[in-house]
Amino acid sequence: MRLNNLLPTKISGHISACAKWAFYGLAITSISVLWAGCGDEDILTPRPRAYPRVEFPEKTYQTFDPDYCNFTFQYPTYTEVIQDTSFFDGKPTHPCWFDIFYPQFDARLHFTYAPVSSAEELDKLRTEAFKMADWQNKKANYIQEIRISKADHNVDGIGFDITGPAASPFQFYLTDNREHFVRASLYFNTHINPDSLAPMYDFVKMDITELIDTFEWE
Repeated sequence: MRLNNLLPTKISGHISACAKWAFYGLAITSISVLWAGCGDEDILTPRPRAYPRVEFPEKTYQTFDPDYCNFTFQYPTYTEVIQDTSFFDGKPTHPCWFDIFYPQFDARLHFTYAPVSSAEELDKLRTEAFKMADWQNKKANYIQEIRISKADHNVDGIGFDITGPAASPFQFYLTDNREHFVRASLYFNTHINPDSLAPMYDFVKMDITELIDTFEWE
């Protein structure tokens, strides 16, 4: 057998064995370097999301008693009452359409009033109020219905506490079940983020509670 026929086989086998051990050594060295490098670095953990600090005013109230509405209540002194003068391309169906505006939160409690002339009309207005609240259910997580009853002032209604990323977190309607019907919806003019809005919403909700507790027909 010729020598040159044996050499390639022996040399090839020797090279393969050497390459294999070299590869193992390189892999072990790489892992050791990576392990050492990881030990020298700090472990990064995500920080909780921070929201801007909100300064809440002291709660004081004043009487709402304009000549264009036939009811009264207490509302915050740090808000503004803005009467609606337009509705899309026309005018509101009644002069008693207005907003209670919170400048520091860029929020509005929007009121609409409708006179009632029949039981059928009252049922229609109630149905519309439920539909408007239910429309928020497209993005809301939960809607809690709160019964409102003030028999001594002939005030009856429903509040809708809406949880989740809905456009309006609270709505309610009030009626005397005979002649008057008023509905209100709260809106924040900002991107909907329940976590960041929660402190402001809780603050405004206390004002809404005061408003309903002091509401009277004239």
